[in-house]
Amino acid sequence: MTRIILMALLLVTGCTSAPEGVEPVRSFELERYLGTWYEVARLDHSFERGLRDVTADYSMREDGGIHVINRGVREDTGEVSEAIGRAYPVGQPSVAHLKVSFFGPFFGAYVVFELDAEYRYAFVSGPNRDYLWLLARTPQVSEAVMTRFRQRATELGFRLDGLIVNSDGH
Repeated sequence: MTRIILMALLLVTGCTSAPEGVEPVRSFELERYLGTWYEVARLDHSFERGLRDVTADYSMREDGGIHVINRGVREDTGEVSEAIGRAYPVGQPSVAHLKVSFFGPFFGAYVVFELDAEYRYAFVSGPNRDYLWLLARTPQVSEAVMTRFRQRATELGFRLDGLIVNSDGH
């Protein structure tokens, strides 16, 4: 529960803009993005610290937004931690730049800056270079995808020295 509160506090102080130089994917098809994504790698954050086997489930809301359920298993207790939120396109729905909220009216950026043509993996940023994820439809990705993720993130100025890779990730 503490992690959920910390995540909410992050979003209170967050913003919905993309980091400078990080461009969202164009020709984004939200319907194809829905479903379950596994967190393969991430930069460390207080709201996910100590979690493993993290997933994100996206489904449509009646108001046209996206219902978000993030789940992870606490490494110390084995308990499932869950955060429920909502997301909406920042501009055109065909651009992979969303604003997400887990706490009231406060939103933070969710920017998909690379997306596999078959929607098998996605590289995602938050509002600044402290937030970075590699999500995939499976708990692991090929070495080629992991290498591409590291290269692309480095090119865009993300510091990967704190990168946490899922034990199954690769």
